[in-house]
Amino acid sequence: QVQLVESGGGLVQAGDSLRLSCTASGSIFGINAMGWYRQAPGKQRDLVASVTSGGNINYADSVKGRFTASRDNAKNTVYLQMNSLKPEDTAVYYCQCSASTRSFPRYYRDYWGQGTQVTIST
Repeated sequence: QVQLVESGGGLVQAGDSLRLSCTASGSIFGINAMGWYRQAPGKQRDLVASVTSGGNINYADSVKGRFTASRDNAKNTVYLQMNSLKPEDTAVYYCQCSASTRSFPRYYRDYWGQGTQVTIST
């Protein structure tokens, strides 16, 4: 089993910054993508940013230029630096990873964190 522990959410004002962190632990033999999704009340869960094991990053259009995702493969940790925050960024942010708990053959499945609330006030 794989556990994801997130930290760094909170309540800030528009224009401020926050940094989220997420560390994966457990019987992990490999991780492909790690990233962040968010879900606002009454809306679906959407991709914010995803980082491959090779370092390629995919961002949602709404956060490009403001958010920066990064990853430390040695620590199984993914980060999300969020700058110039807007009220519309308010959501629960979920960490996600695609991991294998088998050494051979590898079988990757998605795991999710419990979510961390990010609230941006005007």
